[in-house]
Amino acid sequence: MKTIGLCFVAAFALTGISHAQSWPQKPIKVVVPFPPGGVTDSIARITADWLSPRLGQPVIAENRPGASGAIAAEFVARAEPDGYTLLSAATPQLAVVPYVQKISYDPVKDFAPVSIVGTNPFALGCNNEKMPPRNLTEFVAYVKERQGQLSFASAGTGSVGHLTMALFLARAGLKMEAVLYKGGGPAMADVIAGHVPCYFGNLNEIIPHAGGGRIKVLAVSGESRAPQLPQVPTVAEQGFPGFRTVTWNGYVAPAATPRPIVERIAREIAAGCKDAAFVERLNKIGVDPVCGTPAEFARAIKEDLSTWKEAVQAAEMK
Repeated sequence: MKTIGLCFVAAFALTGISHAQSWPQKPIKVVVPFPPGGVTDSIARITADWLSPRLGQPVIAENRPGASGAIAAEFVARAEPDGYTLLSAATPQLAVVPYVQKISYDPVKDFAPVSIVGTNPFALGCNNEKMPPRNLTEFVAYVKERQGQLSFASAGTGSVGHLTMALFLARAGLKMEAVLYKGGGPAMADVIAGHVPCYFGNLNEIIPHAGGGRIKVLAVSGESRAPQLPQVPTVAEQGFPGFRTVTWNGYVAPAATPRPIVERIAREIAAGCKDAAFVERLNKIGVDPVCGTPAEFARAIKEDLSTWKEAVQAAEMK
């Protein structure tokens, strides 16, 4: 029986290798967990455009929004592990959603990480008239004098910007009321109009409005300054060492996808980060290209689970 079992395993492995060598032979579907137009959707399409000619098959982005991305993640987790169905994963599906709602997939065991495509920090943008502070130190003092009286805009409960703000407030010992919106666009619009004083949002939401005099940027949440906002210090630089939140976007496959296929896709994505046009397309939407290895992506997922767990607790979501 043992000999038969070993033969079966060997035959299965050889079949997987053979399949990987002939892959791809048909279009590849990339499932996007959010509606069209957002950062995750843009990254998925930029990467799909890059991969198509290099893989010799169409790489097609398909939007399956809902349940903070859990619907798309569950679909891909249960898909045939043949390299023809991928998930354009963002931080929420793998590092946040598991802490805030019941899901039927394991963010670590059910996926084979392929590559992070890019990361982006968040920026704390405030209305110039409604929020006098000029830096984070002044912001903390101003809010402490008005504990519980001020509010902040949120792109939705559980959104990474919302959790970044909740984590910062908790570490700074501050209290502010969240005003919830259905996405970053409406949230940013109300900050510009002065209805809500501030918003921790994606760079591509903040940057277009930062030069007009109505919005000032007090901090960014990454471990280093954002290339798009080099004059803005990080949260860590302004008295909160170790503070770091970034959202990453990358490709993952169903867990049993043959390793050669995973590595092939990762190599092609990595080549993108050496291409000026590919990098420029990502920079335009506020994303820093990373294009890491499967092992690096797996490590990032595990490391971020603890950070976002703390943020979820700070937001009193669970």
